[in-house]
Amino acid sequence: MAKPQSNAPSRATAGAPTSGVIHVRTRLTTDFTVIANALAQRRGSAVTIGVAAYILSLPDGAIVSIAALCRHFTEGEILISRALRELEAAGYLERRRERGPDGQVRTRTYFYDVPRGQRQPTPPPNRPARQPKSAGPTRLPRKPTVNADSAPASSPAEPPTPRPGTMPETAHPSQLDASDPQAVVILASLRMVDRRLILSRREVTELAPAVADWLARGLRPEEITGLLTAGLPKYFQSRPARVLSYRLREVPLAAPPTPDTPPTQRAALPWQTCDGCERAFRAPEPSSCRDCREAA
Repeated sequence: MAKPQSNAPSRATAGAPTSGVIHVRTRLTTDFTVIANALAQRRGSAVTIGVAAYILSLPDGAIVSIAALCRHFTEGEILISRALRELEAAGYLERRRERGPDGQVRTRTYFYDVPRGQRQPTPPPNRPARQPKSAGPTRLPRKPTVNADSAPASSPAEPPTPRPGTMPETAHPSQLDASDPQAVVILASLRMVDRRLILSRREVTELAPAVADWLARGLRPEEITGLLTAGLPKYFQSRPARVLSYRLREVPLAAPPTPDTPPTQRAALPWQTCDGCERAFRAPEPSSCRDCREAA
């Protein structure tokens, strides 16, 4: 008699959970990245967590622009931009405009493994975390490690933390107030036609003079909106402000001058009554009609 065969798998390891995921751990010594659980288990978009994990895995000096991220991920520019804004609002990402040793102003990207304001000071090595008061002056906590597009020459002062949901603006409010109000309204209303045309305060300040010049040439606001939003590409390779700036460089023709006085019209002749047949006809002075003149 043959032995019975069983297709059931072998017994599970003792202590393993009865349901859910079972981790198979492998000790990594190279090519790995440490990610905080608060970031990896963050509720919300999976694209945001994936972009954050990818940026943390890159070395210092790697390019993390929107175009570079779009070349790595299959998602489009809109989802990548939204993920970067969410990370910036949560305090993981920071963008600073800094002047380098050569005098040029560049935008540097700083990425924090722990959101700013939540980092705990690291105790000095080989010393207890809490020192007695007689141990001497308290050592200041180390500065947070940052991932930058290019290493800064010096550690700049940290700007104030932006409020959640807001983007840092470089243009002063007085510069925007000095722009043409109608041009500002036209540029700010473009997002109502195309949701991708979201402009910052600085971009509106730069584009407002060109829109004001179009208004001075006689174009109506609805015409300007149609020229700026018609036939846009499906995907933007750069910020939408660059596309609008390129279109605004095409200066339209000026409207023809409006004549001050309307053209003179020929005055109508008065009505006259024929002396012979009493027919009404137009003539400069009383006389006979054409039929009566021919009969005479």
